[in-house]
Amino acid sequence: MNQSKNGLNNWLLIIAVITLAIIPLVFVREGEFSGSDSKAQKAISEVQPGYKPWFEPLYKPPSGEIESLLFCSQAALGAGVIGYAIGLYKGRSQQQKNKE
Repeated sequence: MNQSKNGLNNWLLIIAVITLAIIPLVFVREGEFSGSDSKAQKAISEVQPGYKPWFEPLYKPPSGEIESLLFCSQAALGAGVIGYAIGLYKGRSQQQKNKE
């Protein structure tokens, strides 16, 4: 009986995640999703039109898709490192509890 309750909870969580992913797509009809970089550039140009950046990027990806891929890879790597560290410390604390 407990396993069927867990299965129901899992399905409810899956439905909730799908709903949260679809709601913005239904209600946002603008069609333009821009990042904070472009909004910051626009705000800076409004405040100070003659602004020149201090430096140029070391690597400029040839397309937006590659830029998104690099950003997602960086986020996944960071999440993996954080997950590993949390698991490591959790394992160590459980190991210390088992020794006592």
